[in-house]
Amino acid sequence: MTGAGTWIAYVGPFRFPWGEPGSRRVFGLAQSMAAAGRDVVVVSGESGPKTPVTVSTAGAGLLRHVGAGERPSADASIVSKAVQMVVRLGERTVRWLDEQPTRPECVVVYGGGAQYMARVGRWCRRNGVALVADVVEWYAPHQMPGGALGPPHLSAKLALRHQYPRCQGIIAISSLLERHYRERGCRVLLVPPTLDVFEVKPGGHAVTTEAGPLNAVYFGTPGRKDLLTTIIRATDAVSRRTPVTLSVYGPTVEQVRDLLDGADLPSSVRVPGRVPQQDVEAIVRNADFSVLVRPSERFTHAGFPTKFVESLACGTPVIANLTSDMGRYLQDGRQGFVCVDHSSTELERVLRRAAMLPRSQHEEMRVAARATAESSFDYRRFAQPVAGFLDSLHGRRYAIDGTTGPAVARTRRSRGDDIT
Repeated sequence: MTGAGTWIAYVGPFRFPWGEPGSRRVFGLAQSMAAAGRDVVVVSGESGPKTPVTVSTAGAGLLRHVGAGERPSADASIVSKAVQMVVRLGERTVRWLDEQPTRPECVVVYGGGAQYMARVGRWCRRNGVALVADVVEWYAPHQMPGGALGPPHLSAKLALRHQYPRCQGIIAISSLLERHYRERGCRVLLVPPTLDVFEVKPGGHAVTTEAGPLNAVYFGTPGRKDLLTTIIRATDAVSRRTPVTLSVYGPTVEQVRDLLDGADLPSSVRVPGRVPQQDVEAIVRNADFSVLVRPSERFTHAGFPTKFVESLACGTPVIANLTSDMGRYLQDGRQGFVCVDHSSTELERVLRRAAMLPRSQHEEMRVAARATAESSFDYRRFAQPVAGFLDSLHGRRYAIDGTTGPAVARTRRSRGDDIT
């Protein structure tokens, strides 16, 4: 690595630079750090590359990537996978950190749960290195395998409630998480999902409005957040009298049919399935609208949908109900259309409205969507705030043993927590 204390390790058992929603998050934030003049090494969960390879030289600092091998191989047995992810997670990352000739200025952790955080935290404390948690979720029990008493949920709960507040700093993806940790005495920086917006080619005109059926698109993995069933049923209802089509990218036909309780797909819905990440941009750019509907619950307000940012960057307006901080960036009739709730009836109303939109207004929406992405979600926008945040961490140490860390709140709120 470079000189002592002049580089940052961004670590976690995630895939990089593609492969999951977190990949985009890490890439964007690492680019901001590099733009601020820091050399950054992303230490991901894959088994390679074995030595750091350069990912970007666009900023004043250098961005490189190395795999620590935390993720089990695809052909590993179930027992081996369980042991690695539950018992040994974090060992290989710490070993890699120990092997470096100089210590980093800071370690930023994304994901991994309590076991991973404990190992990396001990290493940081032993070596006098600042530790920062990049917090992007607050999981509900029903989102996790095994529910409230399952090991994944208990691990996430321990990290979110007890380990992250002991870090020198928190980078929060939403204002809800920012408020939650700030009220516990933490040093917090709010950074939404970011990307290199100017590398994304925007759509230049309305694609099918007034020239054929409204072409809507959903992309991603629905999981327990996105109400894909609602989106499909609303599209089907509207399409009976209004020309509307929906393309669903990500899940397979079988997975979508399972969501529909085994029913056949409506004729207005096509499911091309999973596509390479590199192809998503063109797919979204060539749609009239992307559609995103989520329940209004704590976990959807704590996170922030990357697909929303990607759609705006492509110049594709969004149809969505407002969760997280989306209301700061999505104004009804400007960057898209806002659903007042997540019901099928409300989405039907908005789809009909979108289908009747004149071409000229749709083109204005495209321009507004792209402009919002450029001003709000480009990684360069956060270079200086990130630099100031990292500079403020000097002299602060990770407190693994409880109440001695400077980031631990000295007082507690008298009213109910935002997050439980």
